[in-house]
Amino acid sequence: MKTIIVGGVAGGMSAATRLRRLDEQREIVVFERGPYVSYANCGLPYYVGGVIRDRSALLLQTPQSLASRFRLDVRTGHEVIGVDPAARTVSVLDLSSGETFVEGYDELVLAVGASAREAAGHPGIPTHTLRTVEDVDAIGALVQAAADHPSALVVGAGFIGLEAVENLVHRGIHVTLIQRSEQILTPLDPEMVAPLEAQLRSHGVDVRTSVTIDSVEAGAVLLSDGARLRPDFIVDASGVVPSVDLARSAGLRLGPTGGIAVDANNRTSDPHIYAVGDGVEKVDALSGAETLVTMAGLANRHGRSVADVIAGRDERNAPALGTAIVKVFDMVAAKVGWSERQLVAAGRRHRVIHTHPASHATYYPGAQGMSMKLLVDPASDAILGAQIVGGDGVDKRIDVIAVAMAGGITASGLARLELAYAPQFGSAKDPVNQLGYVADNLRTGATRAIQWHELDDALAAGATLVDVRSPGEHAAGAIPGAVNIPVDELRDRLGELPEGPVVVHCQVGQRGHTAARILAQHARDVLNLDGGYRTWTAGTAARRATAVGA
Repeated sequence: MKTIIVGGVAGGMSAATRLRRLDEQREIVVFERGPYVSYANCGLPYYVGGVIRDRSALLLQTPQSLASRFRLDVRTGHEVIGVDPAARTVSVLDLSSGETFVEGYDELVLAVGASAREAAGHPGIPTHTLRTVEDVDAIGALVQAAADHPSALVVGAGFIGLEAVENLVHRGIHVTLIQRSEQILTPLDPEMVAPLEAQLRSHGVDVRTSVTIDSVEAGAVLLSDGARLRPDFIVDASGVVPSVDLARSAGLRLGPTGGIAVDANNRTSDPHIYAVGDGVEKVDALSGAETLVTMAGLANRHGRSVADVIAGRDERNAPALGTAIVKVFDMVAAKVGWSERQLVAAGRRHRVIHTHPASHATYYPGAQGMSMKLLVDPASDAILGAQIVGGDGVDKRIDVIAVAMAGGITASGLARLELAYAPQFGSAKDPVNQLGYVADNLRTGATRAIQWHELDDALAAGATLVDVRSPGEHAAGAIPGAVNIPVDELRDRLGELPEGPVVVHCQVGQRGHTAARILAQHARDVLNLDGGYRTWTAGTAARRATAVGA
């Protein structure tokens, strides 16, 4: 039996090596258009920034090492230009010789990934994506050749764009970052990205949202907001689209997202052709609908699973949660599942929880703050999504929540997780447990909450806003119109509150919860401002930035 794999990076090489481990006799041929296979493309931005100094560390395998260990026939510089499903053959162009030949297969795996969303071409300004080893080599040369005060324009403020910005700044380059939409890192909600945008600006990055390139002439870039720039080079991180030309020409079915349609076994509409990687549709874990998730973890996992299927094993894909993480200078942002924006757009009922815990016990040196957001189905208590922004500890908390979602643990169930604790690693009430406590209070009706973006309407309808923080905290910054009654004085000052509904708030929500319990047991109609003053501040800052960008 002979299997041909088109594409030699994450999904393709995972499929090839796993298939060899399962089938020693099979002939396995890998065609890769580029000069490298099995390289660490997620590490490319950090090589640009000098964090990873050894270029060879990114090249995990070579055709020679793969032949030696796995007996794989890996051919770089070979582009598959056509597939004949009826004859079960592929047409291959040898890029070095210019010759074309035909190769037969029993099973074919397409792992061609995705390509840049927009054509990278701006007259007089070198422009590159950041997806291949060749890209980082070219960008590295541009950095070396730049003038005394080098500058770069990064187009797109998603995960790759933000990584590019950080690493270019590390190299002493002034960066302008533009984003087509009204906020950076759109998989997260606006109040969660406000600290990230502040972090970028604190490192000298010129962040411009709701902005695109209008024109490029004679080395000058005119932006849609009227700014005129002369960057030494442009990094195009505006996103990717599935590479489906080969699948389309072979008559394979494409799905509603534009990606290659596959079943749970990664089989396409042709029973002898499979597809994995960024160019392939996945199944969304929340909706069951088709989606695109361009993450290396899924590409590698599906490469492994398709090898199992070809080898005759019963293996099926799990739905995708879209778990992701990115570092932005001294901050880390992570997400899993759906955002509030997605839930609102889909008309799906949800409950929102914001908390602001520390990464570990605050009495142990080095504790760092984090902001957490949990989205919950109010009927079933199922976790719909989560977002975390902070420093240390963000990664392990998002992973715990991702595991909980995959295992069907409810939001309230997070309170009952037994997690490792020592002061330097966490708190006796871990931040994940704290989310569970809040979720359980909301589920049982022990407290009722209001969101930062709902506050104006509540106050306009006649609610009284009570700041239960200390007078010093209130003086340092307050929500307009708030009456300051510290929580420790609240029982003795109930008579100062007018009749009608009350909204209480503290700094992060915990004292607000205590205040709400006091007032509720004195027969007052009370809501606690979810996430407190800190969430309200981040949300209103994001709203102002959006208004300015518009």
